[in-house]
Amino acid sequence: MTYKLTKEKIVKEIVKSGKNPVYFINTYAKIPHPGKGLIPFKTYDFQDELVDNLALHRFIVVLKARQLGISTITAAYVAWLVLFHRDKNVLIVATKLSTAANLVRKVKIILKNLPEWIRIANFEVDNKNSIELNNGSQVKASSTSGDAGRSEALSLLVIDEAAHIDGLDELWTGLYPTISTGGRCIAISTPRGVGDWFHETYVGAESGDNEFFPVSLPWDAHPDRDPSWFEIETKNMSKRQIAQEYECNFNTSGDTVVHPDDIMRIKGMIKEPVYRVGFDRNTWIWEGPNDENKYLLVADVARGDGADSSTFHVFKLETMEIICEYKGKPSPDVFAEIINTTGLQYNTAMVVIENNSVGYHVLDKLKDKAYPNVYHSKKGTHQYVEQYAAEGNSSVVPGFTTSQKTRPLIIAKFEEFIRNKVLTIYSKRLANELDTFIWKNGRPEAQRSYNDDLVMACAIGCWVRDTAIIENKRDIEYKKAFLNAMITTTTTLDTRAPGQAKPNMRDRMFDEHKKMKEFAWIFKG
Repeated sequence: MTYKLTKEKIVKEIVKSGKNPVYFINTYAKIPHPGKGLIPFKTYDFQDELVDNLALHRFIVVLKARQLGISTITAAYVAWLVLFHRDKNVLIVATKLSTAANLVRKVKIILKNLPEWIRIANFEVDNKNSIELNNGSQVKASSTSGDAGRSEALSLLVIDEAAHIDGLDELWTGLYPTISTGGRCIAISTPRGVGDWFHETYVGAESGDNEFFPVSLPWDAHPDRDPSWFEIETKNMSKRQIAQEYECNFNTSGDTVVHPDDIMRIKGMIKEPVYRVGFDRNTWIWEGPNDENKYLLVADVARGDGADSSTFHVFKLETMEIICEYKGKPSPDVFAEIINTTGLQYNTAMVVIENNSVGYHVLDKLKDKAYPNVYHSKKGTHQYVEQYAAEGNSSVVPGFTTSQKTRPLIIAKFEEFIRNKVLTIYSKRLANELDTFIWKNGRPEAQRSYNDDLVMACAIGCWVRDTAIIENKRDIEYKKAFLNAMITTTTTLDTRAPGQAKPNMRDRMFDEHKKMKEFAWIFKG
């Protein structure tokens, strides 16, 4: 309003603005524009609806696309809240302190550019990360440190880019008591995969399992955007970037090690096991043993602290189908018994066990049970060694050693198998782990509060099958081919000493071949 207001009209405007934040924002708020400078804030319907929901609901979780002005409309709401209400304490938390401080700056710009007569509270403290008004209200920015806001009673908690805050579940545990006595919360973010606090909170809000009210604002929530705009904006973006920045798609937006498209394909193959057996019903079977098939059983043994599970997969070697799977928390002794029983059932499958501290205990138990087909390898090289050749060899260890050197190799092989559709997965337990198996600081690992036990067992299985077993098979085939070439040759060699009768080399090799057949276990594989 550019005309001069009477005192009576000023009072009416202040009262009206104090009661209606949407009216206040559209009438008096100004925001910076990159090309036009300071301009009036004229909101869109979806922004007005968000402000209305802020008044109606204590807890709101906003799943949004980029460039919708959600941070700006939130800043405008905060400006209205602290201007027209006494003793309001607002905390803004973001991925970085600078990000949270930028939202405080937006609040500050709106308040400082209001008409003088409507600015019923003035600044007492005005710095980079916080402001305080003389009506007792304040706005602070905070990093995501463990003690953020813990000692304060908050009127409003704003969590900006919530999906991108690592460890937000723990932070929320500390922050919730600060708003439990009537405070409000708005959590805003683009998606970043599944399994984090933001994803679980939004999904829980949709299903009515928590206190939050869900708001979804994909790219087309903006009235000025159409398919042509979307096509231009996303022309040079990957599917993952599009899902994160514009489509509000949790499933395809994360930094998963396995590509989201491959995860979705795997989820399309999931089927219920034919049998669920064992004392804990945690052995899932999709296909029983067949005398004509060879099998590989790969186990990842839990550390024993209760956080992880002991797991194994049974692979059909010819097709690389996972046809049996276990995930549970038995004692090492019981786990060894389960492995022994299952391995024998599947044609004495080759058993590969990660030989961590607890893994060695399981390996010892299998040795006590005289299990005849345990994977061994040379120290340092991970070159496969047949069990019979490992006896008494100090350079050979049972099981598979996962180290800083081998972990990237087995994960790369695992991802390669999935990408090239070599591996067949029916298990929803394994598929769910893929959702939360992510790149974190360049390292593949389970998302915080999740596990990768089935993933790691599967990765070891892929590596062993494609390196140790294949290389060993190839070596044996070379030996057999060389032997056959010697057996089938008609060439004779004169190796006589003077006066000695001439032997036939073919006959000698035939005799050696008979010995090889008699002691076939030497060429096992």
